[in-house]
Amino acid sequence: MNAVPGYTTRKLAVAVGGHEYRLRVLADRQQYADPDGHSRRLGISSAQWSLFGMLWPTGQVLAQAMAEADIDGKRILELGCGIGLASLVLQRRGADIVATDIHPLAEPFLAYNSALNGLASVHYRHLGWDQPLPSLGRFDLIIAADVLYEPGQAAALAGVIQRHGNDGVEVMLSDPGRGHTGAFTRQLALQELVIGAQHQHEVTDEHGQVHRARILHYRRSLPDAA
Repeated sequence: MNAVPGYTTRKLAVAVGGHEYRLRVLADRQQYADPDGHSRRLGISSAQWSLFGMLWPTGQVLAQAMAEADIDGKRILELGCGIGLASLVLQRRGADIVATDIHPLAEPFLAYNSALNGLASVHYRHLGWDQPLPSLGRFDLIIAADVLYEPGQAAALAGVIQRHGNDGVEVMLSDPGRGHTGAFTRQLALQELVIGAQHQHEVTDEHGQVHRARILHYRRSLPDAA
């Protein structure tokens, strides 16, 4: 383990798409450091603070999907990137990827993990879902992992997609089945984004425990060309 002022980290390795990725993560979910109150002002409670810095099974599933996804010519946005595994996979593949999160430590963790894997730093922007960021632009593919863990997040996430998705946007969401995907699907239907394939995936964590998550794939239903 490596000591960092205010919290403790460790390194682990995970295989995705035939490559091994080394990641710096928080030592455990009990880590917390907010000496200037920055996280609190952003609405991140002490109970939520460590969540960005863990390797979650849904994050592994999203990363696996990104190892195989069609990325040719697509501008890609990751929401709630955390430690950034999916964005690192895309960066290795040469994708046009922008990673975002609200946590104040997401950017330095992502930069560290980029360097740890011999990659150029992934382009990062700080993004709160309730605060428009016009300079972020629009994207062809928007991805996220386990971001619907509270009921109100379905509408907030749909708002981000409406602001930053282009006319032909696709959305790929890795979800463990928390029960809020129905509300999200209804929100996206208002934008003519409809759900297509749902693929169930299994990943094994570092302790040998098997976890399951679905990849939900939404596409915009555009009028047929005349």
